[in-house]
Amino acid sequence: MVRMAAVPATMRAWVVARPGPMESDPLDWVELPVPRPRDDELLVRVTACGVCRTDLHVSEGDLPVHKPRVVPGHEVVGEVIDAGDAVAGFREGDRVGIAWLRRTCGVCQFCRSGRENLCPSSEYTGWDADGGYAEYATVPAAYAYRLPDADDVSIAPLLCAGIIGYRALLRAELPAGGRLGLYGFGGSAHLCAQVALAEGARVHVITRDAASRALALKLGAASAQGFFDPPPEPLDSAILFAPVGDVVPHALRALDRGGTAAVAGIHLTDIPSLVYEDELFYEKQLRSVTSNTRADGRAFLERVARYGVTATVHPYPLSHAAQALRDLKGGRFDGAAVLVPDG
Repeated sequence: MVRMAAVPATMRAWVVARPGPMESDPLDWVELPVPRPRDDELLVRVTACGVCRTDLHVSEGDLPVHKPRVVPGHEVVGEVIDAGDAVAGFREGDRVGIAWLRRTCGVCQFCRSGRENLCPSSEYTGWDADGGYAEYATVPAAYAYRLPDADDVSIAPLLCAGIIGYRALLRAELPAGGRLGLYGFGGSAHLCAQVALAEGARVHVITRDAASRALALKLGAASAQGFFDPPPEPLDSAILFAPVGDVVPHALRALDRGGTAAVAGIHLTDIPSLVYEDELFYEKQLRSVTSNTRADGRAFLERVARYGVTATVHPYPLSHAAQALRDLKGGRFDGAAVLVPDG
């Protein structure tokens, strides 16, 4: 298997030292040993890492600590430089992607029925194990993605924002040629919209940010309006990308009879009381989205190549990761931020 030249003994990385608001500086910029791959793992030199809202939730403590001083980041692109003894099928220099779902047990009822995203023993990159806010990272070879041709910075957000957006689109049960509402229009939503539009949907975007509304219209959305403004027509499906529970009743009211709303995020503020007759009657559905399967990831990346899905990206040096997270929290960019190696 791969046995490459010398790997540095140490690397620069960010760790979540004190989970809390970004204003309290929860992350530290530190020097760590370069990780050694286990028998079934690849060692990857990171060339790009997307900045995901889940990283913000881990940093701020919205998601409870799984690994103290974890290195965040789970939208990782890089090149293979080493591998464990049990790995086959990868060579030095291969481009791979590291995503949120890191490992599952493979034997539970969910894994055996094609629903590995529900595995009770599942582990996640940048939460249970160190991720890509670093110069090097590891990944179980069975969970590494082969990547379509594109520059690494543009590919990085596809590995969570894109895959989760695609999973949410499946959960929203959008009919062919259907009317889709997207609540929030950040990194995940703007990728989901491109797939839905390419497959014939009529897309309406609901977001508070004027720059994001402009991006939505540029990508081909039929309309773009403020957070609590109703879309111009009833919706067959809605996806909530904004982690704001107050939006849920508005999305449900916007659905036509038999419509489905899916909540795409791993974290959501409390949902207010629902009025059954107005928001759930007529067989409307409210569904959650939990991670993704590797099959979802492969299917989405195939669509990336087929439809030419592209991410709107804003590069930041790795050493500026904390600022990228603060900018994400403050809504200071459309699309997605991506960390790149310094220099």
